[in-house]
Amino acid sequence: MHSNGVNDNKNRGKDVWSWTAAIPQALTESWSGMIASWRFSLKLRTSRHELRWDYTAVRTIRRQLKDILSSHPYLQQSVSSFPLPSMQGYSDIRIHEPGADVQLFPEEQELIHHIQEATAAANRSNVTRTQAYWDCYVSHPELHWAFLAHMVSRNAGWNMSDLKGGLMSDLMDPTFKNNLYRFLERCNALIFQDAYPQLLLYIHSRKKGKSLFHLLPHFHVSSFMTPFWEQFWQDQSSSLLTVALIINEQNYIEGRVARQPFYQQHILQDPFFRMHELTRLNQIVFPLGQVHRTESGASPAQKPLSPARPLAGLTIPKFDNLSIRIKAGRSLYALLFGYEEIYHAVLAFARSTKHQGSRAEYWPALFTPTLKQAMNHGHAGSDLITSEWLPDGRRLYSPYLEEIWEDETPEPIPRYDWYQGRAMFRHIRKPLRPLLPDITHAHRAALEKTSIVHDVSDQFHRH
Repeated sequence: MHSNGVNDNKNRGKDVWSWTAAIPQALTESWSGMIASWRFSLKLRTSRHELRWDYTAVRTIRRQLKDILSSHPYLQQSVSSFPLPSMQGYSDIRIHEPGADVQLFPEEQELIHHIQEATAAANRSNVTRTQAYWDCYVSHPELHWAFLAHMVSRNAGWNMSDLKGGLMSDLMDPTFKNNLYRFLERCNALIFQDAYPQLLLYIHSRKKGKSLFHLLPHFHVSSFMTPFWEQFWQDQSSSLLTVALIINEQNYIEGRVARQPFYQQHILQDPFFRMHELTRLNQIVFPLGQVHRTESGASPAQKPLSPARPLAGLTIPKFDNLSIRIKAGRSLYALLFGYEEIYHAVLAFARSTKHQGSRAEYWPALFTPTLKQAMNHGHAGSDLITSEWLPDGRRLYSPYLEEIWEDETPEPIPRYDWYQGRAMFRHIRKPLRPLLPDITHAHRAALEKTSIVHDVSDQFHRH
């Protein structure tokens, strides 16, 4: 017993010494990393792409939106905060949607059924949704929102995998972990089931050579979106449509998820969620460039993996604030499509990298999707501080999404139109490019912070 106590004290002494020795290096790397990030941001900003914004079209749409409000059969006032229907137990609430009771032609009924089936099939998991967004963008590059949604959906998948990865998994209560997955999955799935039919309806309109947006109410799409799609059909103004979709989708999940009492109590107000926000949940990263893998048969010593693929992106300070989420969406869009170098580099990554939910997709020198190749000790933080990348057998575990989570059975969706007042008019504005688009160092620093918390927790439980 005495010898074990001596060994424990020796181990504690080693841990303290390793952390003490690593602090000066960590501080130096933090300062140099910030300088490098600033310099790289200047480089990324060199070649800019002007985002087209038609102020006359915006004024026209605003008038149309006001007309829609005045014609709502269940709304006769403009309000800044809307009273939501009671959604206790997620009952399938349906409020009359203008246009949904119009007599349809047989081919229109067939198209609606086809789109509903395609949406349900592609909404199976984060992986299938992410691919569906990509397919839309590849076939119709004017649908800027589809590419933005593809990249944000990749981030959602990485966050879901983190919950059973090598760091976050050990820090979370199992019940909270499952609830947070349900929260992320529901947000991801609800946005898809609302937006994807809109994208498919546009694609079918292109095939037919005529606008089919009078069918939007049959997919329970908010009346807010109709003027934007009709305007897009005329002028192909991708920026205006993208901003409208950002506003629409964030409002769509605001009442159905963010304001739900269950998720408020068990997720957004839980201390674990704040901890997760302080780590990486609130970072949206866009990896730059193609994947560089070791050649078949070549050892890492012969051809090392790139240790730090550059990342562009943003940190979102508060997920539970609707206005902040909308503003962040506009900024992410301007970052992705407003800087030429970022756009082409992210596009190259998306083309060359299959989405499976593992962070090894963009930093394979730090993460591995294979448990046997992952580290199994409590020194991840010190290893990350002292090493630019991690060798085989000592990388962080970031599993493939579909290997660790079962597909969720969709919960009933409350049917109502969120657009019940003019509060969102102020968000219909031209997106502004972020001044510091590089997030490589900030993402690495967040990873180190998570690792340090993980190591401290591990030592606490060991001793």
